[in-house]
Amino acid sequence: MRKNKLLIGMMLLTAMVAGTSCENTIEKEAVNIEGIYSGSFSTSPSLMSLNTNPGEKEDGMAEVTMNGDNQIQVHCYGDDIDTTFMLNYFEQNDSVMVCLTGLEFENAYGHMYGAGHMHGSMMGDISSGETEWMHHLNDEHQEGDEHFGGFNMHDNTFTYSFRMMGSATPYYLKFHGTKD
Repeated sequence: MRKNKLLIGMMLLTAMVAGTSCENTIEKEAVNIEGIYSGSFSTSPSLMSLNTNPGEKEDGMAEVTMNGDNQIQVHCYGDDIDTTFMLNYFEQNDSVMVCLTGLEFENAYGHMYGAGHMHGSMMGDISSGETEWMHHLNDEHQEGDEHFGGFNMHDNTFTYSFRMMGSATPYYLKFHGTKD
């Protein structure tokens, strides 16, 4: 009887170790943000404003394509805008947040992208419990830096706000679309 208990205990221990090691070899599911997003544009006086001008809504599209490690190209167009730009993307729980790249990043934030990383790769030093987005904010940004959009993975939507200038008054043109 004692041998049976020992044998059962060893089998359980072996199963637990095997299960744990299998969990470690499963790769993180790839982010699926690439595609065409159909939606509309609205205007607002500030980036954080919920008030939009529904009289100015129009049809719009955003074509999102992967362009290397954690980088996408976005072609966003409608009646008042037709632009193509690059963004870095970062996972944040059930969302994927985006940030400017290259000269656009430097112009917006006053330093080159990657300046906050002293050694190693940009994502190689993530702390335990820190998301890619939190890591990006901690290493690359100061409090109050603006960000202009992202993806909601639950409802497959993409939102992005463009800084615009109308007859001496700045405003934001906000795209909100759902993946086709």
